[in-house]
Amino acid sequence: MGDDEKKSKMSSSRKQNLKSLMLQIAKQELQKEEEERVAEKEIYMAEHCPELSLGSSIQELQDLCKQLNGKIESIDEERYDLEAKVKKNNKDIDDLKQKVFDLKGKFKKPVLRKVRMSADAMLQALLGSKHKVSMDLRANLKQVKKEEKEKDICEVGDWRKNIEDKAGMEGRKKMFESEA
Repeated sequence: MGDDEKKSKMSSSRKQNLKSLMLQIAKQELQKEEEERVAEKEIYMAEHCPELSLGSSIQELQDLCKQLNGKIESIDEERYDLEAKVKKNNKDIDDLKQKVFDLKGKFKKPVLRKVRMSADAMLQALLGSKHKVSMDLRANLKQVKKEEKEKDICEVGDWRKNIEDKAGMEGRKKMFESEA
């Protein structure tokens, strides 16, 4: 009873009409914003970029090129200085963040990446050029002869021979014949 009364019932044609009106208004506002952007750009260009007046002589053109080159150099110097300041400020921010973590007693663990290195490469990285001996880890392993293993298996027990005898249909026949 309460749910039906709370919901406003609106016909689908009314909903479509409202949607289309909202879309029209949004479209008009987007067009206005675009026109304002174009007008602002024209105003900015008029203020900051005076019209180019080219002289008729070569000397005037060379002077103009020198002026433009001087402006470009000064802007590049400012850009370089600002980039250096930004890098310095970012480094200071990182240092201050680290100090804050240290003061709070929390330490943010850096992300560790998996590195595949051989023992030789690891020792060379740690010791530098002093490391000349190659570590062949396999050379230090104990050599085991295969013949000794086979002899041990045969001596271990008769039960393996019994299993081999009983394996397959012939072995089962022998087992039943021996029981009967």
